[in-house]
Amino acid sequence: MSETGALLREAGCDEGVIRHCRAVTALALELARGNPLYDPVLLETGGMLHDIGRSVTHGIGHAQAGAHLLSAHGLPEAICRIVETHTGAGLTADECSLLRLLPRDCMPQSPEERLVAYADKRLKGDRVVSMERELARSYALPRRVRRRLYRLWRETELLTG
Repeated sequence: MSETGALLREAGCDEGVIRHCRAVTALALELARGNPLYDPVLLETGGMLHDIGRSVTHGIGHAQAGAHLLSAHGLPEAICRIVETHTGAGLTADECSLLRLLPRDCMPQSPEERLVAYADKRLKGDRVVSMERELARSYALPRRVRRRLYRLWRETELLTG
């Protein structure tokens, strides 16, 4: 984690973002412990770097900005995808366009992408919160997004349970 921590600092992330990234990584690794479905190296690296784009913006575009930054640093596509797809329970290309982002499919597909997105939803800063709380807070979101959050939660609970 020291290399990824150094990369976060070099990019300009503050200590709050770095603490959050450590907490997301720890939760993802804890949930995946002993499950051969998950690659712990991808979880550790992707979890630590998932918010590197916050060095560019704290808006919704931080995921795409982070993926672009890591791609420019030559990191593997699997890590860049974890970063790009961690926002909420993912964004479709159409949703990205509506949010004035690049029209890319930012839906988490791989087990690692899904688990980092889930762990990120479960943390506010470095404090674990209930998924029920997050679902209740999502009442203003479109129904399809609420369903997507619910499915991510249920699928992750089944796989890591």
